[in-house]
Amino acid sequence: MGNLFKIAIRNLLRYKRRTLLTASLITVGVVFVMAFISVSGSFKNLMIGQITDSMIGHFQVHRKGFVASIETLPLNLNLKGGAVDRLEKILNGQPEIESYSPRIKLGGMFSNFTETSSIRLTAIDPEKEFKTVPLLPGRVIDGGKELKPGGILIPELLARGMKVKPGDMAVIVATNADGSVNGKQFTVTGVLESATGPGGRDGYIHLEDAREILRMEDRQVSEYAVRLKDFGNLTAFGAKIDGLLAREVNKEGKPLFEVHTWEKLSPFFNIAQMIDLMTFFIKLMLIAIVLISIMNVMIMAVYERIREIGTIAAIGTLPGKILNLFVIEGFCMGVAGAAIGNVVGIGLIFLLNALKFTYNFGQQKGIVLQAGIDPVDLLVISATVIIVSVVASLQPAFKASRMEPITALRHV
Repeated sequence: MGNLFKIAIRNLLRYKRRTLLTASLITVGVVFVMAFISVSGSFKNLMIGQITDSMIGHFQVHRKGFVASIETLPLNLNLKGGAVDRLEKILNGQPEIESYSPRIKLGGMFSNFTETSSIRLTAIDPEKEFKTVPLLPGRVIDGGKELKPGGILIPELLARGMKVKPGDMAVIVATNADGSVNGKQFTVTGVLESATGPGGRDGYIHLEDAREILRMEDRQVSEYAVRLKDFGNLTAFGAKIDGLLAREVNKEGKPLFEVHTWEKLSPFFNIAQMIDLMTFFIKLMLIAIVLISIMNVMIMAVYERIREIGTIAAIGTLPGKILNLFVIEGFCMGVAGAAIGNVVGIGLIFLLNALKFTYNFGQQKGIVLQAGIDPVDLLVISATVIIVSVVASLQPAFKASRMEPITALRHV
């Protein structure tokens, strides 16, 4: 086998220009795929991080049926009393969980005593919430980041439209679960930048204030936002916690809880899927480049070396060794192209990071590009190139191995 490698490399060096051109095409394909994966992966990870760490959390737990009716913020589907205790006991027993935050979701009317507008409110325990979604305080663009009872964080859209600023007084009026109406006066603590775009109308108040406005006599929670220690473990842990909570049933024997990971709660998951789909097609383009390049070179090599093939066959070289010789030539070109492409690609990624390109995402301005590539992706790209190179060599190699020596020697 060692001699076959030596002969294959020697044959490739006999046609330096063609070999260099083919290796260059493979290298260019590998470099562009690496660059696309690193840049698109950087954007995708940033997008997911912004959504999960500033608003949603890694996953959420609700009472069964809440998410299906979330547009109406149904207070009658809140978790109550014993259900809250049972859920927190389960969450506290999971070592994979870093933190969780109870929330109450409600809709209401926001008034600055001159104008009135609708607002969606999330009532939180600030200490737990800021651990679960650590980027939330960073969304405050005016005023203080703390949230105490009696304070409210209002969306930028509302503040700008109603000319409200931190320190101003406002009133929130909300409808309780029994249909009665109640109101409470608040001090505007800060103005929030929306995590989903300029049209966001979501504000935050303290849990104690929500229970007072809604006249909640017992402990109630609309949802639990949960943060894991390892985001990469989300899929596996999501299945685990879903199985644990499926055992919890209500008096009718029906499931009490439902679990939704961030993908099911955010429309930005569709963008993430589009990025993955684009990456898949870019990889298909790489495969096409390698396949066509290697096959073209190997077909030409067989055609130009017919008499040579006939000679080595006539002196007793077995068809299997002739086949292996051409397959090894394709393998060597694939390895060379993948190796050079990896080196050039990694260099290009370092250059992109050094140039510090910036872009905007939603309301986040001037985000510096942090391109990077997973070693697993690097191995997959390299393995794909090498395997396709070998596959592309098979047809010409079979043709060469099946030539009749006499016919080949007569070829002009």
